[in-house]
Amino acid sequence: MTLMRVCVLVAVLVVGANGDLAPPERSYKILMLLPVSANSHRTLFMSLAEALADRGHKIVMLTNEANLTKYPNIHEVTHGLRHFKHENRNMFEYLNNPIGGFGAFKYILPAIARELYNVPVVKELYEKRKEFDLIVVDHEFNEVVYPFLHEAAFIVITTPGIDFRQSAVLGNVLNPAYVANHRNDYPQPFTIWQRILNTIYHIGFALYWRIWVVVPLVQKEISAQFPELPPLLDLERNMSLALMNTHFSTGIPLPLLPSQVEVGGMHCRPASPLPQELESCITGAGSAGVIYFSLGSVARSMSIPAQYHKIFVQAFRRLPQRILWKYEGDLDDLPENVIISKWFPQQDVLAHHNVKVFITHGGLLSLQEAVYHATPLLAIPIYGDQPKNGMFVRNSGLGDFLEWENLTEDLIVNTLTDIINNTRYKENVMRMSAAMRDQPMSPRDRAVFWTEYVIRHHGAPQLRSPAAQLSWVEFLMLDVLLLLLLALFLLLFILRRILIVVTAKMFGSGGSKNKQD
Repeated sequence: MTLMRVCVLVAVLVVGANGDLAPPERSYKILMLLPVSANSHRTLFMSLAEALADRGHKIVMLTNEANLTKYPNIHEVTHGLRHFKHENRNMFEYLNNPIGGFGAFKYILPAIARELYNVPVVKELYEKRKEFDLIVVDHEFNEVVYPFLHEAAFIVITTPGIDFRQSAVLGNVLNPAYVANHRNDYPQPFTIWQRILNTIYHIGFALYWRIWVVVPLVQKEISAQFPELPPLLDLERNMSLALMNTHFSTGIPLPLLPSQVEVGGMHCRPASPLPQELESCITGAGSAGVIYFSLGSVARSMSIPAQYHKIFVQAFRRLPQRILWKYEGDLDDLPENVIISKWFPQQDVLAHHNVKVFITHGGLLSLQEAVYHATPLLAIPIYGDQPKNGMFVRNSGLGDFLEWENLTEDLIVNTLTDIINNTRYKENVMRMSAAMRDQPMSPRDRAVFWTEYVIRHHGAPQLRSPAAQLSWVEFLMLDVLLLLLLALFLLLFILRRILIVVTAKMFGSGGSKNKQD
């Protein structure tokens, strides 16, 4: 180890103890891969990319979205494939889908895997992959880029929070007795029926995605192009670290490995001043306050089915609050108290003291922003993990949770009125916000530290649990249990034979003597 490296490591320990990151030993080249992702996933990646770029590192990011960043140290590469374009999808098609719309990926991912490596910019990146000090992968939907990971140091970001499948890959199998699945959350402790359903989902979804359907279809396409490459799931097992978009203050405390680092809320930031017109609009609402309504970056308010659209408009007309509605088009017969815009600076709006409620689709990033800025929520989930997040909002007393098929004007008006007038919701979200902010270092700095740590320590093999290399038979001790059962049966068999022999000797001798008498 060079003297410079020793000095840098000492500086990390000394300066890190004071809560500040030491300067990096040099500028690193980092490749970020998220070719199949929602805008929210990109937001989380960009938060880390910008933090790393601020420290002088050079970032190349492969995405499925247009280039947006102006950071000189971040170079975005867009593959241009159309298989996962949000503007071509109506997320309301997945309402009440039992697996949250994940079934569509059995068509999307193989098609992307088939074409991705024929895209010139992707092919060039693949050929230069060993020039990077580290690869960062979006853990969800991105098995198509696992060929990049062969013989490379890499980490993952678990964008939707805790994922029991990904945790198991690291060697930490989470207990379905209290760890919720992708779709549902329940009040703690789970009932026996909830534990049964949760266990079935944990096992069934992992088998569906990894063993039976999705990954095998992707594997077939990848193997046709890279026949010498190890299986995708074997490549995945070599990950050094998972940056988890969770924090125990906004969820439940979990037993985590050193290779699982919580960075939930990494994208959250203190509020910036609002544009003057928007500031006047919010403060001008008076004591009644403002309700902010946004369905996030993927689902569009324009796509709300007509019957629900009418219900919202009529319900808003009855409310005394001013409504800020993120809406992508024009609206006829708009109530006077409703202001629509294609975009609002969401975190700055949520931080305003006169914003009383956030009506949200229940995306995890929106939930974290609302908690960070202490704004109560009304969650109306659409797809994916959003129902789970909506249940968390209700179970934690941060607000309430409604289902689309049950919506009525009265229900919306009464629920919003309750959230605004009942102080317990504001008190609960303020309490959680204080806990979320009370950390020795920011989630963003923590993510930067551990990213650089993996590079400094050449993949940081010391973080990896030996359990990650075990098969399910070995991990669950099924072979040992089988041997113990065989030994028990053998012992019972021997004891039975001994008992038969002893009984025959004892009672057989007595019977002969009685006959002679």
